[in-house]
Order: sequence, then C-alpha cells, then structure tokens
Amino acid sequence: MTILPGALRSQPAFCLPMTSAPSRSRLPDSPWLHEEVGRRMAERLPWIKLQPRSWLNWAPLVGGAQSHEAVLKTYPEAHTWLDGPGADVALARWAPARSWNPFRRGPKLQRALPGGPVDMVWANMSLHAEPEPAARLADWFARLSTDGFLMFACLGPDSLRELRALHAQHGWPEPALPFVDMHDWGDRLVGAGFAEPVMDMERIVLTYSDATALLDELRGLGRNQHPQRFGALRSRAWGQRYREALAQGLPRGEDGRLTLTFEVVYGHAFKPRPRVKAGEPSAISLDDMRAMLRTQRAGG
Repeated sequence: MTILPGALRSQPAFCLPMTSAPSRSRLPDSPWLHEEVGRRMAERLPWIKLQPRSWLNWAPLVGGAQSHEAVLKTYPEAHTWLDGPGADVALARWAPARSWNPFRRGPKLQRALPGGPVDMVWANMSLHAEPEPAARLADWFARLSTDGFLMFACLGPDSLRELRALHAQHGWPEPALPFVDMHDWGDRLVGAGFAEPVMDMERIVLTYSDATALLDELRGLGRNQHPQRFGALRSRAWGQRYREALAQGLPRGEDGRLTLTFEVVYGHAFKPRPRVKAGEPSAISLDDMRAMLRTQRAGG
C-alpha cells in the first residue's frame, strides 16, 4: 500500500452561504461537499495510464452530476453505466440532457451493466455509508476487468471531530458512525483481491454563518446511522437548546463563523491478472482466462 506524501497537507476553509434547507422539489443531485470531492478525485484520473473503454458510476446521485461530467470529459469515448442507489433517478435526470444536446458526443448513458466487465468503477462519497463494505468491495472487484481499477472517495475518522467532541462533552450519543481510517481501507482492498492500492487523505474545513446553516448542511450529507443514536423525536425546545449549544461550543474561525472539519479519504487500486498454481483445481472467469492467454502469447 502506498501513502502519498501530500496526504497530511492543510486545507483552506470553504464557506457555504446556506441559510435554510432546499425545498424537496429543488433538491440538488448531491451536496456541495460531494461535488467538490468528486472534482478533486477526477483530477487524479490522469495518474492512471489505462484509458477505460467502459466505466461504472456507483451511487451516482450521491457522487453528483458535476463530478460525473468531470469523468465524462476525461474519458469521452468510454461507455458509461450507472448502478447502485439512485441509479434509476440519475438516469431519468441526466439521460434526456445528453440525448437532446447536439454537441454531446460519445456513447449514451445507460442503466445497469452490460454482459461483460468494466474497466473502471467510480464510487464518490458512498463507501463510508455501506452497511457491508467488504461485500461491496468484493462486488466491485467482480465487476472489473483484469487490469481495471477502482477509484473511490469517502469520509475518514477525523470528520466532524468538533461535533463529536461537543456531543461527548454533553453526554449525547455520537452524531455519526465512526469512519474507517485510510490505512484500514488499504488493508481491506488487499483483502478483497485488489493490488497496488494507493491511499491519500486531506482535511477540508467548512464554515457556517450559524448553527441552522450547519445543521442544514449535515442533513444534506446523510443520516446518522449509529446504532446508539437517539431513537425518538426531539422537541422543538430541545432543538433550540441544541442549536444554542452548537453556537456556543463549536470553534469559530477568524471571521467568527462556525467551523467543522471533514476528512476525505481517496483511494485507487487495480484488479490484478489471475495467478493459477499448478496442480490445484481452480475456477476462473472467461474474461480472466482470455487475459492469461494474451499474457502468455505476448511473452513468447
């Protein structure tokens, strides 16, 4: 596993001028933070020498429309597939715009997978919410062609550290599940069969004008799935006291705005060529067998 040397660099603050939750009819495809992370992950694609002929966007609504477009610009001729949570909704929203745009070139957007594997799985900001991450990694591994690669980003353990400290101070349940460290994700990738995992991490500090704007942002990022979270509804009076506690207990930046840290973990890894030990019965896919034969022919 490789840890990039820039993994611990500091990040500037980003300000979100949100004051209220958007109406249900105008909900964006994904939160601003997800789109920003997807943009940064797309900047890492030139590191990969392989040019995918096809790629899969997993949980596309979570990852966001803008980051999806960033991948399309990088691989304009690659076949594009959607799968996972929100894939049908994403197809309904995005496919008409692609079909009626006369300047759009390249393959059309399609739902589900073709008969064969894909060369890249793209998973932006969904892995930290998977109830069975080992099973999801194994599923992505099975969908990849030999020498194909996985690109993912997810939240790391330093995310919401200010909010976690405030909850602990008041004796409240955790505000979110504990997130997995990037080193552990590297180990899990190897355990799922991936090779040459490269992990990177950065911290993004968001600032908010008040506690209401902060809570609106958190609602957009997802739900608290911690098993020890409060299991009933809170009163309006408690909600007001909670906002007051946020305003008084969370740190503020030099401009007086509330601050909240998000650690983002980036990773990519390859599906290696299969190795078959002589004398042992093995079962391999037709795609893997073809890859082995190509390698043998190229070698002589």
